[in-house]
Amino acid sequence: MWKVLLVEDETFVRESVKEIIRWEEMGFTLAGEASNGMEALPMIKEDPPDLVLCDIVMPQMDGLELLQETRKAGIASKFVMLTCIGDFESMRRAMEYGASNYILKLSMSVKDLRETLVKVSTELSAQRSPSERPAAATREKITHPEVNKIMDYIEQNYDKDITLKSLARYVMMGENYVSALFKKKTGETLIHYLHRTRVEKAIEYLTTTDLPVNRICQNVGFMNDNYFIKIFKRMTGVTPSQYRMRQ
Repeated sequence: MWKVLLVEDETFVRESVKEIIRWEEMGFTLAGEASNGMEALPMIKEDPPDLVLCDIVMPQMDGLELLQETRKAGIASKFVMLTCIGDFESMRRAMEYGASNYILKLSMSVKDLRETLVKVSTELSAQRSPSERPAAATREKITHPEVNKIMDYIEQNYDKDITLKSLARYVMMGENYVSALFKKKTGETLIHYLHRTRVEKAIEYLTTTDLPVNRICQNVGFMNDNYFIKIFKRMTGVTPSQYRMRQ
């Protein structure tokens, strides 16, 4: 079970989030809750959760500050931010700091939360070493032949130059249609799926070889070291070098 810390100053929202999902069925357990970042930070430091579900706007210490302080402490817990409509700048900054996703509080539904938890669970599974990773944890088959074909192609050719155009040509469909179909069937965009696959492969290199990061970058299909490091940190909360040091 992945441990979740819920940080939200509005009691009604906190109770609603706790009740609308059957957490254990999703592979999560609510390990604690806090009403602001100041209260949550020592809890995170004492027993780091796998996921922090956190409001952005809170008194004393807001969600962005909590995310920053958690990263400064060297803790790679996943963060999903709860936010209000129109707070685009805070959302942008949260994603830059390494938040996995955000959810709009006013329109939050069971579907939104379930999809986000599936995404986070997949990212957490990808952070495990190959020996710890449960079989097929990161590669579930989808009941659509073209989508399966794309997933298999990425799995076998992640180290090559892959674009939406080349994938659309591979399955002989239009780019817009393929993009929408893949998102509908898998719950994530093609580019995110490709990045996730490459990061998973990079993690295997980091944990089983002594190859330098720039070589691993090339081996998994990234042409730019800085971009590779940015995507890796966005998905895992740490840089490739930091990930390797923790093993």
